[in-house]
Amino acid sequence: MANTRRRLVGRVVSDKMDKTVVVAIERRKAHRVYKKVVRSTKKVMAHDESNAIEVGSVVQIVESMPLSKNKRWVVEKVLESAAGRVLTPVAGAITEDDDADAAEEVES
Repeated sequence: MANTRRRLVGRVVSDKMDKTVVVAIERRKAHRVYKKVVRSTKKVMAHDESNAIEVGSVVQIVESMPLSKNKRWVVEKVLESAAGRVLTPVAGAITEDDDADAAEEVES
């Protein structure tokens, strides 16, 4: 049987609670009549077992059984840390070492 739990991507806006983070999930949708892109944000509480995720990190959350009164989501993985560094490498991406090598070639 396939895992059919919903997975959403959002940004951590609060980490003040113990083993809990608040994740803001932004949806963009075109207005039916005026065709303007409207943003809507929903905040959900997600379980963070490691208690190490910082504000500003982009995370993937997955729905789970109710863990408390308001928590129904668990942080599955961190896609981008708060410092803006991508934690999962992209195939074919240029690394910092490649940038330094290219800069040295240009100078010489």
